Amino acid sequence: QVQLVEFGGGLVQPGRSLRLSCAASGFSFSSYGMSWYRQTPGKERDLVASITNIGGSTSYASSVKGRFTISRDNAKNTVYLQINSLKPEDTALYYCYARLRGVDYWGQGTQVTVSS
Repeated sequence: QVQLVEFGGGLVQPGRSLRLSCAASGFSFSSYGMSWYRQTPGKERDLVASITNIGGSTSYASSVKGRFTISRDNAKNTVYLQINSLKPEDTALYYCYARLRGVDYWGQGTQVTVSS
């Protein structure tokens, strides 16, 4: 079955960097675009970044452009989110997402907390 497993979150100080990873299994990873979302309590889940199936094209939310970089390694069935210059407002639960044949799949999320 389809599985998306995120890891790499944690408690970090403002200004530091973090790399999130999402390991995918159960589908032909290189055939699908992937995305990262984030959510804070009481708010909707927001799209942060997306990447096409072979990584030729990426897109970002305006709030993170220039600080976040999405990438993928199709040989490892993994998508990454590099987060630089972390801000307290980046604190959220970060989710990996894939839409496969009309069905939405989510990981369990990894918590990123930015605090001094």
